Amino acid sequence: MDNKWQKPTAPDGELEILRRIRLRADARNGGLRLGIGDDCALLRARAGEEIAVTTDLSIDGRHFRLDCHPPEAVGHRTLARGLSDLAAVGARPLAAFLSLGLPRELAAPRGRQKPWIERFYDGLLALADAHKTPLAGGDLAESSLAVADIVLVGAVPKGRALLRSGAHPGDLLYVTGALGGASTALIHLTALAAKHAQAGRPFRILRRLEPALRPHLYPEPRLPQGLWLQRRGIASAAIDISDGLSADLAHLCEESGIAAEVDASALPVAQGATLGQALHAGEDYELLFTARPAARLPGTLFGVPITRIGRVVRRRPESPQVLLRTPAGLQPLEPRGWEHFSRK
Repeated sequence: MDNKWQKPTAPDGELEILRRIRLRADARNGGLRLGIGDDCALLRARAGEEIAVTTDLSIDGRHFRLDCHPPEAVGHRTLARGLSDLAAVGARPLAAFLSLGLPRELAAPRGRQKPWIERFYDGLLALADAHKTPLAGGDLAESSLAVADIVLVGAVPKGRALLRSGAHPGDLLYVTGALGGASTALIHLTALAAKHAQAGRPFRILRRLEPALRPHLYPEPRLPQGLWLQRRGIASAAIDISDGLSADLAHLCEESGIAAEVDASALPVAQGATLGQALHAGEDYELLFTARPAARLPGTLFGVPITRIGRVVRRRPESPQVLLRTPAGLQPLEPRGWEHFSRK
């Protein structure tokens, strides 16, 4: 079905679209007891496991833009957000559930191209295949605004989930990958879209530009790294960096009741990004975690660099929760990542 799109004589209705989605999902649901087609899906969990559940909402104009984000990237990013949350607690994915609301025209073909919705599922299911995550159900509705709500269900050994609340003074701070790359790519993407709009040309991403835009369009959730940390019992606390390092580190400090010092010179700043983007920009979907000083960590995990960026310290009243170490000394690091409804 993926490579045999033929233009229908009229847009398909909901039932036909759902039938095609089910055909694609059923081929991938080996880990399910029962997938799409009944009132509920039935999932398999192993003895001694707990269930981890997370949900993320993606909205046109806020989390993606129809005028510049390829449908495949929107699908990929929708699933990546939830998979990153599972990675942060060290859970293996069991299933995904997607509720999708779309304007009518996004379900209709565009010339000889697949409809937007088909390309959306191309991106989502490709990432699902890569991480053995079956699409087990969801909902589809016509909507004036494009909205995708993803629910991820995972499993983790009982009492072994990585939490935000386990860090202690003396622990060391680590991050996976590089920081600030998604923000840099988004700025580049929106500038390209604006340039095409001014020229009155339809926006299309040239192949030679795809690598520079990939950190934003196709972020890689760090599931193998999260599972490794959980299974080895190395991380004392963890969180994924979705709202920016400064904001997410503040969340971890709050839940653990500790403070932290970050070494600015140690931060793995992505190519083309600034220190400010590495500190405050979101959607990198890297893992931020703490570990005991005696823990032995490799320089890379499954091809992804692991970098020590600071340490956990005792929290003192009236003192900043997070400090940034610079050549000028220690200074407060205020959380300036993304926050919905904030006036900042």
